[in-house]
Amino acid sequence: MLNLLSNPRSLVAPVVALVAGLILGLVIGWVIWPVTYTSVAPVDLHSGYRDYYLAFVADQFSRTGNVDLARQQLGADRDRWSSKQVAADLRKLAATPGRADKAQLESLATKLEQAVVTPTPTRGPNLLLIALLALSLVALIAIGVVVVWPRVRGEPSLKPQAAAVRSAQASKSVEPTATWDGTSEKPLAQFVTAYEIGDDRYDTSFSIETATGDFMGECGVGISETIGVGDPSKVTAFEVWLFDKNDIRTVTKVLMSEYAYGDQALRTKLAPKGEPELARPDAAIELETATLKVRARVVDMEYGTGELEPRSFFGKLNLELAVWPKETVPAAA
Repeated sequence: MLNLLSNPRSLVAPVVALVAGLILGLVIGWVIWPVTYTSVAPVDLHSGYRDYYLAFVADQFSRTGNVDLARQQLGADRDRWSSKQVAADLRKLAATPGRADKAQLESLATKLEQAVVTPTPTRGPNLLLIALLALSLVALIAIGVVVVWPRVRGEPSLKPQAAAVRSAQASKSVEPTATWDGTSEKPLAQFVTAYEIGDDRYDTSFSIETATGDFMGECGVGISETIGVGDPSKVTAFEVWLFDKNDIRTVTKVLMSEYAYGDQALRTKLAPKGEPELARPDAAIELETATLKVRARVVDMEYGTGELEPRSFFGKLNLELAVWPKETVPAAA
């Protein structure tokens, strides 16, 4: 240490390596491989949105009676939200004056309290392990600056699956247009969403808001049923759903492939999820709640090919969703 202090020049190389390592770490963490947050746990939602989600799960539970599915949807006992805490939040929400779904919330709370859950043992943080990991990270950064980075400079970075990226880019809000049923009444909101085979986590949702930013509900599309085995998943049915904050119900319709629509066993299996609809080019389906109405139109679709039955799973499916306040919905053509 005395030698280092007596010869300041000997500090230049370590300081430069440290600064370069920090800069490289920031570049890697913020530019090349940035952290992307998806599928946030329900416990991390804003309290208002969390209440809407609790009401949504309680409504689903009232129709299916599947408490294990409800625990999975809520992340109970997995995401820092125990069944007892979820039950307490449900009862607190049920106690809100004027709730029409009080019985559904109370019923789910009771079932969660009765569910037997094996507690997972927890251990305190291992300080030695944390210190070793921190030192290893510093050493890797230093090695990257001195040895690895000059050799790999210019090589392309790893990219996520192309299908998932294209689907994420193609699912968005767009400017409302008056091209629905020949009416001049523009929708309150309009969205486009695209699925492409290989995007096994396809599940889109859109917030419905007024021009002044008041939250009215949500709508979206997700995978409902797959067939066959192996990767990628072969999607044979999608769920198109509409949630209205002024309605206790979440309306869902199941958009099926030609094979699924004609298979009575599959239709029976999917019946609890919603009314079946056959996916056809330019076909439109409607979902209606107390104050909202959604029309979902099939803009483009293709079936996948392979060893499974013909026209049994989707290669791609592009949908356009338009939302109107119910009092201004134009008459269907």
